[in-house]
Amino acid sequence: MFRPFSLNIRQTLRFYDRPQIMGIINVTPDSFYEGSRTMARQAIAARISKMIADGADFIDMGAYSSRPGASEVSTQEEIDRLKLGMEVLRDIDREIPVSVDTFRAKVARVAIEELGADMINDISGGDLDGDMFDAVAGLHVPYILMHMRGTPVTMQTLVEYKDVTADVVADLSKKLRELRLRGVSDVIVDPGFGFSKTLEQNYELMRNLDVFDSLGCPVLVGVSRKSMVTKLLDVPASDALAGTIALNVVALGTGAAFLRVHDVKEAVQALNIFNMCTKK
Repeated sequence: MFRPFSLNIRQTLRFYDRPQIMGIINVTPDSFYEGSRTMARQAIAARISKMIADGADFIDMGAYSSRPGASEVSTQEEIDRLKLGMEVLRDIDREIPVSVDTFRAKVARVAIEELGADMINDISGGDLDGDMFDAVAGLHVPYILMHMRGTPVTMQTLVEYKDVTADVVADLSKKLRELRLRGVSDVIVDPGFGFSKTLEQNYELMRNLDVFDSLGCPVLVGVSRKSMVTKLLDVPASDALAGTIALNVVALGTGAAFLRVHDVKEAVQALNIFNMCTKK
């Protein structure tokens, strides 16, 4: 069941009494879902405008593809891409909260201090940059703590677990303690669907999603058009919308606080129907 939560954004405590829809903007040429790739200013503006019109509550902007086999991106290139994306976004909407999808502490600092972002979404949960936790603490912004093993290149070779749910919860719990010791109070946890998990492990995590309530943080679910849909249904990412919506509804039923999606309109519609069906 969904639990209301709060986040401190721009030194203002904001309360959320329903799940939030987070739209994905990839300022990249090589993200796994071709429909999400935007590099030119006009294309970025069109995608952002549509997401906001469709009802996005948050925007998540990334400039470094985490798919296996993606090209290496230098820190400066990542910052330059984000600068363009954030300029376009803030010209369109100065209020919508924006998370930046990066595992680099330097990029996180620039995004918050110079580009107008509001929170950090780190796929590595601090593992790929030992300075990330200190950076987030110093920036005083919300942090999305995701579970992953290894790097995007090696992650799918690191899928041995005694119990995938228990092991992921334990790893996130350990890191959550480290963040709390640094004074980071606003943490969103992400089980990391598709990252260092097999198809079966992804679905086991989804079945056990309510266990993550034990961490005492809002839970973000990011399954949009991922391999746990495409492999199970034997479809390309371009045909994975229906499967994504089905998984998102399952996640809502177990208390997800955020749905991170490529398709905002359909996610909002699914959320509205879910809320009506569960209304008391």
